[in-house]
Amino acid sequence: MAKERTFSIIKPDAVAAGNAGHILQQLTDGGLRPVAMRLVQLTTAQAEGFYGVHRERPFFRDLVKFMTSGPVVVQVLEGENAIAKNRELMGATDSKKAAPGTIRQKYGTDIERNAVHGSDAPETAKFEIGFFFSGAELATLSVG
Repeated sequence: MAKERTFSIIKPDAVAAGNAGHILQQLTDGGLRPVAMRLVQLTTAQAEGFYGVHRERPFFRDLVKFMTSGPVVVQVLEGENAIAKNRELMGATDSKKAAPGTIRQKYGTDIERNAVHGSDAPETAKFEIGFFFSGAELATLSVG
């Protein structure tokens, strides 16, 4: 198993409901360790840039509006096979279809307000981490 880093967002719905701490605890209990974390209020430009891959999709405007509706927690998580582990802990994108006990099943309400975002591949993780955290911020963190 390889130690790697992934990116995670605790979305506005979960932050507003006071569930950020519960979600962070579930992530750490699942074997992921936060190595960088910040509470931010996304601007429209930031949300559009981050979710640019979805720009041509019909849900893009609603996604940007939702992600700018309140503060979010952005974080870098580290652990063995962190990308796959995080996706397992999150559950299916649609909270109504997520497995029992997963973050989205417990704290999300539907496919849009699903509590969390997580990178889906090493390339995505690299882009997403770099979008919010500078190399200098991450270079000071232990990888071991």
